[in-house]
Formats: sequence, structure tokens, C-alpha cells
Amino acid sequence: MAQDIIDGINPTRMELLSLKNRTKLAVKGHGLLKEKRDALIKEFFDILDRVKGVREAAEKSLKEANEALLEAQIAMGDLAVRKASLSVKESIDVDIKSRSVMGVSVPITNVKMEERSIIDRGYSFADTTIQLDEAAKKFEESVKFLIELGEVEKTIFLLAEEIEATKRRVNALEHIMIPRFENTEKYIDMRLQEMERENFVRLKMIRSTIEKKDNGAKEAAAEEVALK
Repeated sequence: MAQDIIDGINPTRMELLSLKNRTKLAVKGHGLLKEKRDALIKEFFDILDRVKGVREAAEKSLKEANEALLEAQIAMGDLAVRKASLSVKESIDVDIKSRSVMGVSVPITNVKMEERSIIDRGYSFADTTIQLDEAAKKFEESVKFLIELGEVEKTIFLLAEEIEATKRRVNALEHIMIPRFENTEKYIDMRLQEMERENFVRLKMIRSTIEKKDNGAKEAAAEEVALK
């Protein structure tokens, strides 16, 4: 038992009362952490399903965009496509906020990207083809999916970290702290009972000694009276 109790503990009633309060708090904290862990795991798997869907959509969109780009390169030539790409205006505005999932701050992205015409993109009508327009449109769609994929994958990563940390705290309370508190309570209670028994025996011995002295004094007094 000595290995499973708190070191340097004093076996007093005050310490026992304090330890019982700590045990109650530990048990309550253990319950709350288990609820948090379960809620995080549920959120994790809910988002994991979303990650799979977004990743598949992003991969499909990028595949279609690359195929459209290849067609544009065949129709216009690689150099003309590169020249047109240098004229494209950047118009992606990403607003990143956050939300709390059981105390974990995870990102929320809002992509502000309106559907653009050829004029909006900035390259010339004369030097480009419809294949390039289609490729540009496909890549714009892909960017939205990639930003969303970044959001959900970051969320998954943060939740996984918090789940692991919460699991460690739950296990520490369940298998180390709470048993140690309970064992220490038993140890203090046992020591207090031993001390009470020792005190009882000591008091009994003192009382017996006092009674013997009193009886001896009475006998001496009686003898003294008898001699007179």
C-alpha cells in the first residue's frame, strides 16, 4: 500500500477530510473529462466523414482542371498559356474565423470568390481559347475545395490532439490519482484507528497505575491509623 499512497501524508483527521474532498473533486473531474472525450470523439468522426467527401471533391476538381489545362496547352501552346496566366488577377478573399468545440478553437473559412468572366480574369480574348476559359473556371472551383479541405483537416488535427490529451488525463485520474487518493484515505483511516487503540490502551494503563497508587495510599493510611 505504501507505494500507492501520497508521499509525506500526515495521518490526521483534518488531512483525511481534505483528502476526501480532493477525491470527490477528482471523481467529478474524471466524469466531466470522460464526457468531453466522448463529445470530441463524436465531433471527430462527424468531421472525418466530411473530410472524405471534401477530399474526393477536391481531387476530382483538380483532375478535371488539369485535363482542361492540358487541352488548353494543346490548343494554344504551353508558352501562350503561361503568358495568359501572368495576366490573371488575384481575386480570392478568405475570411478565417474560429469556433469552439468543447474548448478547442477550430478554424472556419469563408471564401469570397465570385464567378468571373474572361474580362474579370484579365487575359486577352484574342490570344486565348475556350479551353483556357474552362481550365481557369475549373481551377477556381478547385481552390474553393482546397481551402475547405485545409479547414477540415486542420480541425481534425486539433481535435485529435485534444482527444489524446483528454484521454491521458482521464487515464491518469482513473488509474493513478483516484486509486492513490482512495488508498491514502484507507491508510489514514487505518492509522487513526491504530492510534485510537494505542491511546485507549495507554489510558487504561494510566488509569490502572493511578488506581494502584490510590489503593496503595489508602492501605498506607489505614495502617497508619491502625498503628495509632
